[in-house]
Amino acid sequence: MRLASLALIVLVLVGCSSSHKSSDPSVAPSSPATQSSPVSSTGGSAPPSLVADWPTYHGDFARTGRATTFPPPKTLRIAANVKLDGQVYASPIVARGVTVVATEQDSVYGLDNDGRQLWRRNLGEPARSGDLPCGNIDPSGITGTPVYSNGIVYVVPEYRSPVRHELVALDVSTGKALWRVSVDLPGADPSAMQERGALTIAGGRVWVPFGGRAGDCGDYKGRIVGVPLDGRGAPIAYTVPTPREGGIWTPPGPTVDSAGQLYVAVGNGEHGRGDAYDYSDSVLQIGVDAKLLDSFSPTTWGSDNEDDLDLGSLGPVLVGSKWVFIAGKSGTGYVLRQGQLGGVGGQAWQGALCRGFGGAAVDGDVVYVPCDDGVRAVRIDSAGTAHVLWHAADSIAGSPVIGGGRVWALDQEGGVLHALDPASGRSAAQIVVGETSRFATPALHGNHVLVPTLAGLTIVAV
Repeated sequence: MRLASLALIVLVLVGCSSSHKSSDPSVAPSSPATQSSPVSSTGGSAPPSLVADWPTYHGDFARTGRATTFPPPKTLRIAANVKLDGQVYASPIVARGVTVVATEQDSVYGLDNDGRQLWRRNLGEPARSGDLPCGNIDPSGITGTPVYSNGIVYVVPEYRSPVRHELVALDVSTGKALWRVSVDLPGADPSAMQERGALTIAGGRVWVPFGGRAGDCGDYKGRIVGVPLDGRGAPIAYTVPTPREGGIWTPPGPTVDSAGQLYVAVGNGEHGRGDAYDYSDSVLQIGVDAKLLDSFSPTTWGSDNEDDLDLGSLGPVLVGSKWVFIAGKSGTGYVLRQGQLGGVGGQAWQGALCRGFGGAAVDGDVVYVPCDDGVRAVRIDSAGTAHVLWHAADSIAGSPVIGGGRVWALDQEGGVLHALDPASGRSAAQIVVGETSRFATPALHGNHVLVPTLAGLTIVAV
């Protein structure tokens, strides 16, 4: 691993600037989460009444990644390394003082502010590589980030024998499973479908996005499934109208606008040059009735599909009330008009930018883009033109979040968390947090940066 010669903890001083109800089958007995380093009081956190929850991927349903109550960092230190029973690909969420972390072993943990276990719920046996037609996660359990609302955590585990997916509702205080419902709908092979994108809530429903697995194998289709918040009633769904593929897989899942409408990025579809348009390689706007409202695709969508250069790798970013920003695998960035995405070739702006993967963060008119060669800060002006303000070191490519006058992003290969100066992109502080997945993104709560790792959770105090 790069930076292996660093000490285990790098401490840098920083200036202060800126089927339905169930009796809960397949529940394993709770076992303690172990601490690989002592847990101590961090001090200096905001009063509980001023600490905002972080109930979903990047903190809110618009996926801004901003924590307005996060304090300016003085120092960074490891408050706890919490070892869990499996790899953590999903982002942690926090609600009612409980940090919720899901693992690829189909376990969900509730932890207190210092990382001590409050509860653990194992929901079943995850799928193994031998159960699946392809993929790069083994075992494959809970990959998509859960979502919280009104005392309930919603999570989608994947199971084996047969491979299948359920939406499970858990009590956030106790971890008790309240109900389960299948989210495998007809028209695609569940073993080829992967639930990697974050869940969200809009229009009284939990929305669950599906794409394919690494390798693009099998009979999968991009789909978003909406289930009533109480689990009662039939799910509704929008399925990308391509014969195969068109995955909605990027880790941020759907972005929700102020009207409760959903924006999703769609990957490469079956159709290519000379074929009929199939709404792949796109940004789609979907209503809470699961009906398509609007769409955008580049004029190169057919060749993008054939060359795996689609838009599906980055979540759509809402910039103010006027613009949508997207940049996928081709290296081209696009600015679209909210409410009028433009169909094929109808962008307000396009230009060479970078290959974006994961979830961007946004603060005002500036988007912090997780490019595969380093985070970029991009300003969208009043005419919709994008301007690159800075480019961070190429190793710092993780999906960023914003808080305390810093942009927090991971060097995933080195296992290092960086606090970037939002004016320059320079790393003002860094600390080793352990090995993470490619799409790992931190959560911000109180005065803690919560980092999902392949061993569990690292809590960094600022």
